[in-house]
Amino acid sequence: MSDFIVEPAQGVAGRVAVPGDKSISHRALMLGAIASGTTCVTGFLEGEDCLATLRAVTSLGARVERPAAGEVRVEGVGLAGLRAPATVLDMGNAGTAMRLFMGLLAGQSFDSELVGDASLMRRPMERVARPLREMGARVETQEGRPPVRIHAGAGLHGIRYTMPVASAQVKSALLLAGLYAEGATTVIEPAVTRDHTERMLQSFGVDVVARGGTATLRPPARLEAARIEVPGDFSSAAFFIVAACIGARAPVLIEGVGVNPTRTGLLEMLALMGADLRLVNHRSAGAEPVADIEIRPAALTGIRVPERLVPLAIDEFPAFFIAAACARGETLVTGAEELRVKESDRIAVMARGLDAVGVRNEVLPDGLRIEGGPIGGGVIDSHGDHRVAMAFAVASLRASGAIEIRDVANVATSFPGFAPLANSLGLRLEERG
Repeated sequence: MSDFIVEPAQGVAGRVAVPGDKSISHRALMLGAIASGTTCVTGFLEGEDCLATLRAVTSLGARVERPAAGEVRVEGVGLAGLRAPATVLDMGNAGTAMRLFMGLLAGQSFDSELVGDASLMRRPMERVARPLREMGARVETQEGRPPVRIHAGAGLHGIRYTMPVASAQVKSALLLAGLYAEGATTVIEPAVTRDHTERMLQSFGVDVVARGGTATLRPPARLEAARIEVPGDFSSAAFFIVAACIGARAPVLIEGVGVNPTRTGLLEMLALMGADLRLVNHRSAGAEPVADIEIRPAALTGIRVPERLVPLAIDEFPAFFIAAACARGETLVTGAEELRVKESDRIAVMARGLDAVGVRNEVLPDGLRIEGGPIGGGVIDSHGDHRVAMAFAVASLRASGAIEIRDVANVATSFPGFAPLANSLGLRLEERG
């Protein structure tokens, strides 16, 4: 088991570029595998989660080459060309991969089984399995959790599905299943979530119409290979955005970040708190908007987070909770019950971590109430959750003593190279074990 030891630092400054977007990297591999032709991906995230997806599409018959760092070429087998894997498909810690593969495999002509590490095997899968069954899929879970077994021979039909909880993973799984269904598939969200799947399907030539929280897919005859440029991962940039907001001694510039508006709720939340940040050098990476993010020092004030922003920042809340701990006054987050079924129960685990460094907080069924104030040193159990570990590393910028963060190996799942990159900006982080 590896740990972080993070000493108090004088502040952060400079410029940095974060690794490629994890969500987009997953989807590029999956769609490239079922496209006709060679899909070229640049900026691919070479973290453990995405490498699990890479191994899975290879097991399913696609040929994948990695000619250079961050570059992947996928020789697609066509919409009907996937083959039965020789063994179970191991998703590691990648919840996104497991849920999206459930949709992709639901209409195949062979059986498949999805498993993962100890953390992933505890995560709920019925939220995807249930609507897939409505489409005609034959999907089994173990008391609602992995292993997930998908049986061959299911003839899928399109459905109109209103999601009870906003989830880009559920939406994406249903749209992927819709590629193999008879008739259109429509997914209606209670709140808009990230739309990487819709954008990328369109890049591969699929007829998808997405508007106002409703996405409709009409099954194609084929997918055409595409060139995919993966921008910097906003969820990874979030840690350095918060670091700059609470501890910049000079401006910080984070270069080449994907700023898809369905992902940038954190920027709105921090702006409401008084953060001084702006987007510069706007450009595009294929279907995705990209910009550099400039942050200057500013005092933060606690807020009540508008619930409409919660789905647009769901992966960024561990970092945001640290910003709240450093703000003047109270911050209230509600409507975020989805945080309880991530790699850990992020509400409970972040609350215990805040307790350990002396930050007053109150756990709510669907969120947290945090009273900003001094941060002390302490020992944090990340429960193997990469985003919890990185969030408390950032908290060291305001800490009066060292913070020891335990069980951080899974940081490599989403942000390989986090420690040296953080230190290049001014953190004092050592990885042990």
